[in-house]
Amino acid sequence: MTRDDTTRMLVSRAQFDNSNDTRERIRERTPAARKTERTVEDLDLVGSCQGFGAALGRLVPQLRGQEFTQDERETVRWQIGRVRAAADWLEGALDNGEFALDEQLVQLLQGEE
Repeated sequence: MTRDDTTRMLVSRAQFDNSNDTRERIRERTPAARKTERTVEDLDLVGSCQGFGAALGRLVPQLRGQEFTQDERETVRWQIGRVRAAADWLEGALDNGEFALDEQLVQLLQGEE
């Protein structure tokens, strides 16, 4: 492995570009490949939503009797706001077909205020 950061970055970029080129050629030659990718993406999305709900179902009952500090409550509420914004964006995207992230949502999801 090279120790030069610039060379390492350029090699990594070339590998990434080659992978993308290969993937595009496969998509062009095999239209069913894109449908399969879409199915996997759809399953990932549904699985993510299901996983979040299942995690809350396990964790929340374990909190019975726990007392939170003001800072802890604020932190959890901040994260709930991020989840709510992402869920609202996803629901809107499903309804209107617009899946682009706006800059404000990107900042919120990245934890920037």
